[in-house]
Amino acid sequence: MKIGFGYDVHPLKVGEKLVLGGVTIPFSKGLQGHSDADALVHAIIDALLGAAGLGDIGSHFPDSANEYKDISSLILLENTKELLSENSLEIKNIDTTIVLEKPKLKNYIPEMKEKIAGKLKIKDRLISIKATKEEGMGFVGEGKGIKVFAICLLEEKELYEKS
Repeated sequence: MKIGFGYDVHPLKVGEKLVLGGVTIPFSKGLQGHSDADALVHAIIDALLGAAGLGDIGSHFPDSANEYKDISSLILLENTKELLSENSLEIKNIDTTIVLEKPKLKNYIPEMKEKIAGKLKIKDRLISIKATKEEGMGFVGEGKGIKVFAICLLEEKELYEKS
């Protein structure tokens, strides 16, 4: 068993889209970043790569590379799943917490889980997405940004059938 932890943070900015878990959420501000700035997917990618001992999101999908400019983070997640498969690793579960003052995410979480599970080719019951706020404290509480925490558990697949 291998455990991985991921974290991502992005500023909120007027004029940007708010994309979390591959879902575009109507809001007056969105996340600023090189790709679609999907902090939830980025934190999950970092957790998966960390558990696999394969570095971090920046080493595989650098924000200095033009090929990743405005790319859907779900594509990066698919590529991460391929890396896990190449290394005979299977996802056992993913647990996440999104820290965002507004908007409320409860109604969007089922679709986020569905999209993430689809790209990872796992059942959505293996993914937990929770949302909380910081009650007006810090940059998140002031509505200036978002942060996401993710943890995952991977297991090495059996390479040989037991006789």
